[in-house]
Amino acid sequence: MTLDALDKQILSLYQHDTRTSGEEIGAQVGLSAAAVQRLREGGVIIAETALLDCQQLGLGVTAIVHVDLVDESARASRAFRDKLVRRPEVQQCYGVAGEVDYVLIVIVPDLAAYDAFCEACLLHDANVRSFTTQVVLDAAKRGSALAIPSL
Repeated sequence: MTLDALDKQILSLYQHDTRTSGEEIGAQVGLSAAAVQRLREGGVIIAETALLDCQQLGLGVTAIVHVDLVDESARASRAFRDKLVRRPEVQQCYGVAGEVDYVLIVIVPDLAAYDAFCEACLLHDANVRSFTTQVVLDAAKRGSALAIPSL
Protein backbone atom coordinates (compact mmCIF):
# COMPACT_ATOMS: atom_id res chain seq x y z
CA MET A 1 0.00 0.00 0.00
CA THR A 2 1.39 3.38 -0.99
CA LEU A 3 0.93 6.05 1.68
CA ASP A 4 0.47 9.70 0.86
CA ALA A 5 0.94 12.68 3.16
CA LEU A 6 -2.68 12.56 4.38
CA ASP A 7 -2.39 8.83 5.20
CA LYS A 8 0.71 9.55 7.26
CA GLN A 9 -1.03 12.41 9.02
CA ILE A 10 -3.95 10.10 9.87
CA LEU A 11 -1.58 7.46 11.21
CA SER A 12 0.32 9.99 13.28
CA LEU A 13 -2.88 11.23 14.91
CA TYR A 14 -4.43 7.80 15.32
CA GLN A 15 -1.49 6.00 16.91
CA HIS A 16 -1.37 8.49 19.78
CA ASP A 17 -5.01 7.95 20.75
CA THR A 18 -7.04 5.17 19.15
CA ARG A 19 -10.12 6.37 21.04
CA THR A 20 -10.34 9.22 18.55
CA SER A 21 -13.03 8.24 16.06
CA GLY A 22 -12.41 7.86 12.37
CA GLU A 23 -14.81 10.73 11.82
CA GLU A 24 -12.81 13.04 14.11
CA ILE A 25 -9.48 12.12 12.50
CA GLY A 26 -10.95 12.46 9.03
CA ALA A 27 -12.24 15.91 9.91
CA GLN A 28 -8.81 16.96 11.20
CA VAL A 29 -7.13 16.06 7.90
CA GLY A 30 -10.01 16.98 5.58
CA LEU A 31 -11.09 13.44 4.66
CA SER A 32 -13.88 11.04 5.58
CA ALA A 33 -13.80 8.30 8.20
CA ALA A 34 -13.36 5.85 5.31
CA ALA A 35 -9.72 6.96 5.02
CA VAL A 36 -8.98 5.44 8.45
CA GLN A 37 -10.85 2.26 7.51
CA ARG A 38 -8.81 1.99 4.29
CA LEU A 39 -5.62 1.97 6.39
CA ARG A 40 -7.04 -0.85 8.53
CA GLU A 41 -8.12 -2.89 5.54
CA GLY A 42 -4.78 -2.27 3.82
CA GLY A 43 -2.93 -3.79 6.78
CA VAL A 44 -1.12 -0.59 7.81
CA ILE A 45 -3.05 -0.46 11.09
CA ILE A 46 -2.55 -4.00 12.38
CA ALA A 47 -3.95 -3.70 15.91
CA GLU A 48 -5.53 -1.29 18.32
CA THR A 49 -4.26 -1.75 21.84
CA ALA A 50 -4.13 0.00 25.18
CA LEU A 51 -0.84 0.98 26.80
CA LEU A 52 -1.13 -0.06 30.44
CA ASP A 53 0.76 1.14 33.51
CA CYS A 54 2.99 -1.75 34.64
CA GLN A 55 3.37 -0.46 38.19
CA GLN A 56 -0.37 -0.18 38.76
CA LEU A 57 -0.76 -3.77 37.58
CA GLY A 58 1.92 -5.06 39.95
CA LEU A 59 4.42 -5.68 37.15
CA GLY A 60 7.46 -4.13 38.79
CA VAL A 61 10.34 -5.74 36.89
CA THR A 62 11.24 -5.12 33.27
CA ALA A 63 14.21 -7.09 32.00
CA ILE A 64 16.13 -6.74 28.76
CA VAL A 65 17.48 -10.20 27.98
CA HIS A 66 20.18 -10.99 25.41
CA VAL A 67 20.16 -14.63 24.28
CA ASP A 68 22.91 -16.47 22.40
CA LEU A 69 21.86 -19.72 20.73
CA VAL A 70 23.96 -22.80 20.05
CA ASP A 71 22.17 -23.76 16.82
CA GLU A 72 21.35 -20.68 14.74
CA SER A 73 19.72 -22.59 11.88
CA ALA A 74 16.37 -21.32 10.66
CA ARG A 75 14.54 -24.33 12.13
CA ALA A 76 16.15 -24.10 15.58
CA SER A 77 15.83 -20.33 15.73
CA ARG A 78 12.17 -20.48 14.74
CA ALA A 79 11.47 -23.10 17.43
CA PHE A 80 13.09 -20.89 20.07
CA ARG A 81 11.23 -17.80 18.84
CA ASP A 82 7.89 -19.60 18.71
CA LYS A 83 8.31 -20.80 22.30
CA LEU A 84 8.99 -17.26 23.50
CA VAL A 85 6.21 -15.48 21.64
CA ARG A 86 3.69 -17.73 23.38
CA ARG A 87 4.88 -16.50 26.80
CA PRO A 88 2.83 -13.56 28.14
CA GLU A 89 5.87 -12.24 30.05
CA VAL A 90 7.69 -11.64 26.76
CA GLN A 91 6.50 -8.28 25.53
CA GLN A 92 8.96 -7.99 22.67
CA CYS A 93 11.14 -10.56 20.94
CA TYR A 94 13.72 -9.55 18.35
CA GLY A 95 15.98 -11.77 16.27
CA VAL A 96 19.09 -9.63 15.86
CA ALA A 97 22.44 -9.56 14.11
CA GLY A 98 25.58 -9.21 16.21
CA GLU A 99 26.99 -10.85 19.30
CA VAL A 100 23.66 -12.37 20.39
CA ASP A 101 20.78 -13.93 18.48
CA TYR A 102 17.74 -12.59 20.35
CA VAL A 103 16.84 -9.61 22.47
CA LEU A 104 13.78 -9.93 24.67
CA ILE A 105 11.79 -7.47 26.73
CA VAL A 106 10.30 -9.38 29.65
CA ILE A 107 7.88 -7.81 32.14
CA VAL A 108 7.06 -9.66 35.38
CA PRO A 109 5.81 -8.86 38.89
CA ASP A 110 9.13 -9.40 40.68
CA LEU A 111 12.53 -11.07 40.53
CA ALA A 112 11.09 -14.39 41.70
CA ALA A 113 8.78 -14.37 38.67
CA TYR A 114 11.73 -13.50 36.42
CA ASP A 115 13.67 -16.40 37.91
CA ALA A 116 10.72 -18.71 37.17
CA PHE A 117 10.62 -17.43 33.59
CA CYS A 118 14.34 -18.13 33.17
CA GLU A 119 13.90 -21.60 34.65
CA ALA A 120 11.03 -22.39 32.30
CA CYS A 121 12.39 -20.85 29.10
CA LEU A 122 16.14 -20.36 29.16
CA LEU A 123 18.12 -22.34 31.72
CA HIS A 124 17.09 -25.82 30.54
CA ASP A 125 16.85 -25.11 26.81
CA ALA A 126 19.69 -27.06 25.20
CA ASN A 127 19.85 -24.51 22.39
CA VAL A 128 20.55 -21.58 24.72
CA ARG A 129 24.31 -21.13 24.94
CA SER A 130 24.04 -18.17 27.30
CA PHE A 131 21.91 -15.20 28.23
CA THR A 132 22.46 -11.94 30.04
CA THR A 133 19.92 -9.78 31.78
CA GLN A 134 19.69 -6.06 32.30
CA VAL A 135 17.04 -5.05 34.83
CA VAL A 136 15.44 -1.73 33.96
CA LEU A 137 15.77 0.83 36.77
CA ASP A 138 14.03 3.73 35.04
CA ALA A 139 11.67 3.45 32.08
CA ALA A 140 12.20 7.00 30.84
CA LYS A 141 10.09 6.32 27.74
CA ARG A 142 7.76 3.46 27.02
CA GLY A 143 5.42 3.41 24.10
CA SER A 144 4.60 2.13 20.69
CA ALA A 145 4.11 5.25 18.59
CA LEU A 146 6.32 5.28 15.49
CA ALA A 147 8.09 8.28 14.02
CA ILE A 148 6.38 8.24 10.63
CA PRO A 149 8.72 9.39 7.86
CA SER A 150 7.47 12.33 5.84
CA LEU A 151 7.14 12.26 2.08
